[in-house]
Amino acid sequence: MAELFSTKIWDHARNPRNLGLLTDADVLVQAGDPSQGDAFLYLFKIRDEQVEAARFLAKGNPAAVAASSVATELAVGKSLDEVLAIGPVTIARALGGMPEEKMYCCRMAATALHTAVHQYRSSEEDPVFCFATGA
Repeated sequence: MAELFSTKIWDHARNPRNLGLLTDADVLVQAGDPSQGDAFLYLFKIRDEQVEAARFLAKGNPAAVAASSVATELAVGKSLDEVLAIGPVTIARALGGMPEEKMYCCRMAATALHTAVHQYRSSEEDPVFCFATGA
């Protein structure tokens, strides 16, 4: 499997950025399919229509962890409209490519970002919990 992944994928899989809790999150998005071994929780802090912070907790394959790491990096500091423009291909490119059989990991991460934006915009003051998959 090592030959399938770029150096960037391995870097993010072994040293994920934004891994951990965010105690004052505005939106929480559960993603993945635990029955298939992938379970993720994304946490977002949003201020003035901009992602101030993003974190995730992960149990999954290296490609899924790397996609989540890059997705949160890409989202931080962006407006919510800019986050909606982050798609699976954007995430894959930021990782130096993604094998086709693992693109579902990039779809899952992008779906989680988009779900967070939509849920934040439709919520009131309480944190929002929702579920997203990359299928």
